[in-house]
Amino acid sequence: MTLKAVFFDLDGTLLDTAEDLGNALNSVLIRHQKSPMPQARLRDHVSNGAAALIRLGFGLDDSAEEFASLRQQLLDAYAEDLASHTRPFTGIEALIEQLANNNIAWGIATNKPAVYAEPLMEYFSFASEPVALICPEHVKIRKPDPEALTLACDHAKCKTSEAIYIGDHLRDIQCGTNAGMPTIAVGYGYIIDNDDHRSWQATHTVDHAEEIWPIIQTYL
Repeated sequence: MTLKAVFFDLDGTLLDTAEDLGNALNSVLIRHQKSPMPQARLRDHVSNGAAALIRLGFGLDDSAEEFASLRQQLLDAYAEDLASHTRPFTGIEALIEQLANNNIAWGIATNKPAVYAEPLMEYFSFASEPVALICPEHVKIRKPDPEALTLACDHAKCKTSEAIYIGDHLRDIQCGTNAGMPTIAVGYGYIIDNDDHRSWQATHTVDHAEEIWPIIQTYL
């Protein structure tokens, strides 16, 4: 293949957003006279979204009468403080610099709604700008459906066979595979205890972001 673009999942792959998401949940717990939860316990669940955090924090089923209200309270709290503790994972900034130096486009395909993903990305400056930020509002079907990556490739003016997708969840790897592109499963993101990124049948696996560039070089 001739590599033209690299696409990232957002939470748990490009940016470490766990603490700000955890703080949003804890603010809602405290508001309802419940004890805040340790960040270490929350960390592995943030990739599954606000509903998963409410289930974990309040022990409620989605059908509970108050569930939708609590989920919205969490989202509102998060929107008010998106990036106090969020940072690129170690090695990501250097990786994007390497992509820029080699004229390789990069972008994001995420299940994070645009109302949070777009303002969040404004807090960060990388060596080059992303060519795409694809959120659920931009597609008919969310990941693991390949539509997000097909659209991202349209933005990058490349074929799906000319791109790589990187993610920290099985659905990311399924999305990349469904799109017909090589995939890299990362083990540094938000992975629950009984899961293993090496079991997702990705093209490549890494434990640290610093390991990604040597893999990408093999496609140049």
